[in-house]
Amino acid sequence: RSFMISFECDYNNGACQQVIDNLVKYNDAKPTPYGFDAFSERAKARIREACGLPDAQIFFLTGGTQTNATTIDSMLYQYEGVICVGSGHINVHEAGAVEFTEHKIITISDTDGKMEAKVLDKYLDDYMHDGNKDHAVHPGLVYITFPTELGTLYSAKELDDIYQVCKRYDIPLYIDGARLGYGLLAEGNDITLPYLARHCDVFYIGGTKIGALCGEAVVFTNRKAHKHFFSIQKQHGAVIAKGALIGLQFDALFTPQKDGELLYYSLSRNAIKTAMRMKDIFTRKGFEFLVDSPTNQQFVIIKNELAEFLSKKVAFTHFGQTDHYHTICRFVTSWATTEEEIDELEKIID
Repeated sequence: RSFMISFECDYNNGACQQVIDNLVKYNDAKPTPYGFDAFSERAKARIREACGLPDAQIFFLTGGTQTNATTIDSMLYQYEGVICVGSGHINVHEAGAVEFTEHKIITISDTDGKMEAKVLDKYLDDYMHDGNKDHAVHPGLVYITFPTELGTLYSAKELDDIYQVCKRYDIPLYIDGARLGYGLLAEGNDITLPYLARHCDVFYIGGTKIGALCGEAVVFTNRKAHKHFFSIQKQHGAVIAKGALIGLQFDALFTPQKDGELLYYSLSRNAIKTAMRMKDIFTRKGFEFLVDSPTNQQFVIIKNELAEFLSKKVAFTHFGQTDHYHTICRFVTSWATTEEEIDELEKIID
């Protein structure tokens, strides 16, 4: 169906103009294939500088599910699994991609989508003191998302607490950053990109949802990537022959603008600005929310009849139900959302 306005997701636009311009500018450059090109190296240098990690290892992949499955598989032995909260993306919205690589997802409870250090610590402590632990799947990796699947944020202290637990048990921490920019630019967030990079062992910077046609940048921080990571990528079908296609996009996204801010942050800022205005509209109209999200995803609880009416005029996601009479409706803004679209939404709600 065709809608006047869409808040269905943050990846239904093509790419921002600067990314397209960079692709067009170097369209005839004939770069070296498979990501071993000068543009990709320049993009990696920009990312290292933004992260404050001059020695970080960076790899470009095309999409989030592919990135998670490939990276997690590269970090685990065949008998190991990955710890994740029940609402985590790899557990609910990737069709079992990680488990397709024969690594079990070990779920623990969450609070508003977030993993708690004390819950993680108890699980690992119980496992280590289990006399039958060798009969169980060994926890070899901890996975979280920033922001979470529900649009909530970890504080700097919460992230540090989780990372300290991981270090105590010598288990690496992996952060899914599909919407990383939207978390970093959210009001009240106290985590910077360099701070995040220092408090995990690997994370990825999402481009697909923030201004790129496609592409994610995997950043290995404190622990080295598998020495044959490229071959593991290849095995997963995760190496794109035209590697410069992604390198050029991240080269643009991590280029400072006239005001000195990285394009990646400027794009993210727009999504937050429009999301907060949308949140204010729903709040003033008396709607309740599933969680208090400061990011570009807003989960609004709407009576079924009204949700059905809205779905004829606005694209959004039916995320579930709170009871037989109310639907959880997910409204998502993006780097490309306009003030005019928010105006139109307000008129429809009125």
